[in-house]
Amino acid sequence: MEIPRSHPRYHSLMTREKLAEAFRKGLVVPEGLIAHGRGECFDYILGEMSRDFALEAERAGVAMLLLADHPVLSVNGNTAGLVAEEICELARIIDAPVEVNIFHWSDERKRKIAEELEKHGVEVYSRNDAVLEGLESARRIVDSRGIYRADVVLVPLEDGDRCEILKRHGKKVVTIDLNPLSRTALMADVTIVDNITRAIPNMIEFAREMKDWDRERLERVVESYDNRSVLRRAILAIRDYLTERAGELE
Repeated sequence: MEIPRSHPRYHSLMTREKLAEAFRKGLVVPEGLIAHGRGECFDYILGEMSRDFALEAERAGVAMLLLADHPVLSVNGNTAGLVAEEICELARIIDAPVEVNIFHWSDERKRKIAEELEKHGVEVYSRNDAVLEGLESARRIVDSRGIYRADVVLVPLEDGDRCEILKRHGKKVVTIDLNPLSRTALMADVTIVDNITRAIPNMIEFAREMKDWDRERLERVVESYDNRSVLRRAILAIRDYLTERAGELE
């Protein structure tokens, strides 16, 4: 479909087109399209921009990943469909492996997601040789070299059941979730309330800036970060945006 750049919903429509194409390629399941729509609703009432609290969280998330001994970037179908190239660029900058981990699991789908990521020149962990104890969904199936041994995991997009188990296993979680009220958002160590199509490019820029910082400087960024404050500011931003829009109708 040809979408004119002058269309007021150009970026949103292009994102939908990318997801639809990823669905046709077998990367995304129908449920993933629904999940995206839910997130887009929150993005709309956040003004479809990277707010100051999102940038703060993105910066802290990058610092946490750079400080980690074994960081891992977890990728599902929607992430591969929307930001495959960008997630691989981030992985290269921070020297972290990428691992495929999906809820609606099949060997074929996992293979297709891995192949999509490998197009961008990264090694993708996709062995099914370890299990996250305490998790019943297919997300329990992980790679023994990746999520299983990781100390910090980037979990793009809402994933409450796994976030809880990752925390129980002593891992730190950086998540990208447009819903500041989700279980994932509330349990993660760093919650980035931003659209993944903006968040990953923002994190790439922070990573380029911070990759040569010494450990003490990175630790100060993490220690000064307050996730509860970020979530509170996100909720208030939603309130204020809706209040402003309502006022325009008076």
